[in-house]
Amino acid sequence: MAPDNDAGRRQFLKIAGGAAVTASVAGCFGDDGGDGGDGTPDDGGDGTPTGGDTGSPTAAGDGEDETATDGDGGSGGGTLVYARGSHSPTLDFQNSTSGEVAKVTEQMYDSLLGFEPGEATLVAELATEWNLEEQTATLTLREGATFHNGEEFTAEDFIATFRRFVDTEYQYYAGDDYVSAYGPFTFGDWVEDISTDDDYTLTISLTQKYAPFLRNLAIFAASIHSKAAIEDESIDLSSQPVGTGPFQLENLDDSNEVIRLSAFEEYWGEGPQIGEVVFDTIGQNSTRAQSLANGEVDIVDGLGAQASQQVDDAGSAELREVEGINTGYMAFNFNVEEFQSKQVRQAISYAVDTEAIVNQIYAGFASQAAQPVPPNVLGHNEELEPYPRDLEQAQSLLEEAGYGDGFSFELATFQNPRGYNPSPLPTAETVRSNLAEIGIEVSINQMSFSPFLEYTASGQHDACFLGWYTDNADPDNFLYVLLHPQVEDSALTEGQDWVSFDTEGYNTSNRAAWANRDFMQLVEEGQATYDEATRREKYTEANAIAREEAPWVFIDHAKELRGVRNRVENYTVAAIGGPYLNLVTLGG
Repeated sequence: MAPDNDAGRRQFLKIAGGAAVTASVAGCFGDDGGDGGDGTPDDGGDGTPTGGDTGSPTAAGDGEDETATDGDGGSGGGTLVYARGSHSPTLDFQNSTSGEVAKVTEQMYDSLLGFEPGEATLVAELATEWNLEEQTATLTLREGATFHNGEEFTAEDFIATFRRFVDTEYQYYAGDDYVSAYGPFTFGDWVEDISTDDDYTLTISLTQKYAPFLRNLAIFAASIHSKAAIEDESIDLSSQPVGTGPFQLENLDDSNEVIRLSAFEEYWGEGPQIGEVVFDTIGQNSTRAQSLANGEVDIVDGLGAQASQQVDDAGSAELREVEGINTGYMAFNFNVEEFQSKQVRQAISYAVDTEAIVNQIYAGFASQAAQPVPPNVLGHNEELEPYPRDLEQAQSLLEEAGYGDGFSFELATFQNPRGYNPSPLPTAETVRSNLAEIGIEVSINQMSFSPFLEYTASGQHDACFLGWYTDNADPDNFLYVLLHPQVEDSALTEGQDWVSFDTEGYNTSNRAAWANRDFMQLVEEGQATYDEATRREKYTEANAIAREEAPWVFIDHAKELRGVRNRVENYTVAAIGGPYLNLVTLGG
């Protein structure tokens, strides 16, 4: 597909206006996914990256594929059934930040770059060579990759996909109420223009040095739609995906919460090795684990303690446990008057028994959190300790804040298990019981995941449970994405460390509505340098501010748990990207 102008086969795109931030569905908040974004998908890591792998000059410099297999598409046989706790509310990666969406779209779409399964190393997907220097990224694109509609992939498809996501002046812009919060923080806030000399080159000019940029190109929300599909008004990409990935949509059954994919025989890369993938929704952890033990499904996620034991006891399957790169938390909504007091937020942090939640409810499959960035990610502050349970200190802080007699608030939570919170109702009940001891009354509002995400994205909650799986193993993916308001300085009120959810351009992934200037400056400075030591220093300090200011109750960093049937071969549990089901084979 050639560029459609006559200026010497050169397409130049100047991004006009600001990008929309409103998210109709927000969250690799999703587990089991980039609450995103639930970022992505939570396929736990076989080789968790060290801090040196994230945001390093190597990660942001030259790269070319040494492992991709061109033209090896083609399936073997058999059907793999992947069971999870929640259905995907959309099949358009630009319409959600949920990990449940990412699990499915990652099978049907490719991005320019990807991650080595189980590692944080960038590898080629639809770009074969790449470089980031100062404020310019250059990429050579893959020739011979074909969309499921038969169209050949070119630079024009990336440009159309980009514009659909962030360019409000574009004829096919998906709409402020449709696009997720991934658009601005992945692309829109950083890209000044895009140019191409031919079908297979891209030059992307940035507004500033932006260290996470190449890694952002590898996340699920940076996947690439067909330009022809974007421009075809008869195609609804939320239910009719058109990608270049190893599988294509066979059937979407929303009523039964089942999605069936079939092998794409013209896939450019390795695999697929199986004929079909079925994503099945089984809400109860124990039922999902029993289905695995009975041989009815092949892979299960979202496992709690009891379900993990069921899998461990099954002779026909095994429990795979690896370190995750995620964080689970309870966000305070700063638009609630009581939560505008740091003393109140700290008091609640001292009162909530996160150690008991982690060790008893989560049964040791997680570690206590003291900060937003998990271990093994650049900038994790080793000197920070979790808030200890101290009711005397909590009561003293409440009295200091003028709430010695307590108050009441609503805690919003989801019904289905997430990896960072496999037992949401018992966790909420523990919080309620803990806070009753210092005179705070908590009412629990539990709802299914998609309505919960919409409810909290619009700021209707007082406090809420959420969590995040890394999209790219960069600290920016936690600190900027989850705790920076991403609004113009003029929208910030002097002397106030919060903003309203209806502020123009507000980042709804920041469920706390927190706007701490010192924190924001450090995060912005960390983005704008490629020096790893400087980035580590900035993020370490930013984490310390977050711990002190307590916009969240920091709960846990969870291990990744998967139940895998014995017949499944070549399946890598991966903390970033995936699941890589194109590589899976099925034995007897």
